[in-house]
Amino acid sequence: MTNTANTFLLGGELPVRRIGFGTMRLADAPGHAGATAPIWTAPTDRADAVAVLRRAVELGVGLVDTADAYALGAGEELIAEALRPYPDQVVIATKVGVARPSPGEWVPLGRPEYLRQQAELSLRRLGVERLGLLQLHRVDPQVPLADQVGALARLRDEGKVAHIGLSEVDVDQLRAAQAVTPIASVQNLYNLVSRDHDPVVDHAAAEGIAFIPWFPVAAGAAAAADGPVASVAAELGVTPAQASLAWLLRRSPTVLPIPGTRSIAHLEENVAAADIELSDAQFGRLSSIAT
Repeated sequence: MTNTANTFLLGGELPVRRIGFGTMRLADAPGHAGATAPIWTAPTDRADAVAVLRRAVELGVGLVDTADAYALGAGEELIAEALRPYPDQVVIATKVGVARPSPGEWVPLGRPEYLRQQAELSLRRLGVERLGLLQLHRVDPQVPLADQVGALARLRDEGKVAHIGLSEVDVDQLRAAQAVTPIASVQNLYNLVSRDHDPVVDHAAAEGIAFIPWFPVAAGAAAAADGPVASVAAELGVTPAQASLAWLLRRSPTVLPIPGTRSIAHLEENVAAADIELSDAQFGRLSSIAT
């Protein structure tokens, strides 16, 4: 069975390739990697980071994901340096709603005036008049969700935002946000072995909402040389990372993985996963990993 179409209409109107690019890991020095990386400073290998971003667009990547919290805005500035003037097919997705008081802190801050301020700063750093996709980075438990989503909706009504998304929410929160305004995307931790958000994936598919998994290729022990991911990858003649991405694309027609990398070779490998076809049996074997 073949993968579903390789493009998706984000917000029902913006066509993007279903494998995008996540820029979080372009921050800091090359030695800073993994879940404990601070994402605090601009990349020390700036020319290499710019080259990766430009190559992503050359390969047809349409969705480029960032956040105002990545390196205190330096991530957005890097994207502007690399990609302006933005090609018509490129959608820059950014996020607001997290404060960074120190390198080790990511603090939800959803006060409407803060969200507006950060969105205005994102517009300036990215060098655009309208943000293609603005996502609430985290729900602030101290502020009513309707107020947080409402602040983003007002920005959209003013023409400063095209579409609104959420990050790290459950189905109830997503439904509550939908009651306030149309939601175009949800960005949650999700991969072959992190499947807590299966209900959100299914709800997003039913509603035509993009589900953007972050850490999409993490597979842990399942990717070991004698594990099921490596076994399926060997059958297909691809890498375990490519097999993991192919599973995500098959999992739901509205899933848009955003694997990030500092390497052009890995970038090309990730984008090529869109053309990989999993058989029903192979999809079933991979799906059973987390059950």
